[in-house]
Amino acid sequence: MICRRRWKQMALAAIAAALIAAAALAHAATSQRVKSAPATPAPAQEPDLAFGAFQRGLYLTAYAEAKKRVDEKGDPKAMTLLGELYADGLGVPRNDNVAADWYKRAAERGDREAMFALAVFRMTGRGGPRNAQEAAKLFEAAAKLGHANSAYNLGLLYLEGQLFPQNFTKATELFRVAANAGNPEAQYALATLYMEGRGVPKDLREAARLLGAAALAQHIDAEVEYGIALFNGTGVAKNEAGAGPYLRRAAHNGSAVAQSRLAFMYATGRGLPANPVEAAKWHMIAKAGGTNDPFLEDFLRKMKPEDRASAERAAKPWIAARGTARP
Repeated sequence: MICRRRWKQMALAAIAAALIAAAALAHAATSQRVKSAPATPAPAQEPDLAFGAFQRGLYLTAYAEAKKRVDEKGDPKAMTLLGELYADGLGVPRNDNVAADWYKRAAERGDREAMFALAVFRMTGRGGPRNAQEAAKLFEAAAKLGHANSAYNLGLLYLEGQLFPQNFTKATELFRVAANAGNPEAQYALATLYMEGRGVPKDLREAARLLGAAALAQHIDAEVEYGIALFNGTGVAKNEAGAGPYLRRAAHNGSAVAQSRLAFMYATGRGLPANPVEAAKWHMIAKAGGTNDPFLEDFLRKMKPEDRASAERAAKPWIAARGTARP
């Protein structure tokens, strides 16, 4: 059986990663806006020339068209786009204060994407002082309007238990909203709650279903957990061979846990053809990433010297590149 990590390690890692990387989420505010209905439906489905230019990388045109829509119609979607341009310095000098002002104007007019972007700014201290309470209010307002990323982030705050009292049930409700909208981060987070029965009754089948959905979206941690679930037959029909592609993809994307589990599969010939050199290579890479396995250490010690030397040569560029670019 392949052992899996404990829930607390996964949940805390997910929270930390989500909050540390929150600034990157601001890109989603505008990148997803094309899928969202405007606050006031435009007559006769008027084309959004500003966002069309933005998608094609014509940022000066996007700025001009968005400014025109704001001046002529007070369009909150155009305000959000202007905020994105200033936030990323696209066609205009980067200016977080100006970006925050455009997001605020759009949010006040009911644009959920702007609410989310402004919440990220407030959470990370961009364009003004850090204000987690205001960020939470904005996440909540956007979530009520169906914004999946906002529901997910609000769920993280309830799971974290610092801004609000820890509430697994509330976190579960919010993750479910985002998961049902196809958000892989929320699918993974909800799966961890189902695995441990926190906020919901323990249900390994539902956990596996959610992990599978997130893994198909190439969520790395979900790929690892779903691969392990397939290998062990936990909540899903046992399929050792089916675990291979998920663990291999996560391993190639830098997951030390996946690298270690892939090494185990090559070492034992379970789910993959036995390959001592590949087993040793992936074990060395995983160990360099902080994941060790006594069984694989023993396997390495018993290898033929020439096979071990081949594995070391194959692992060397991966180990050298860890923390930078993958080979």
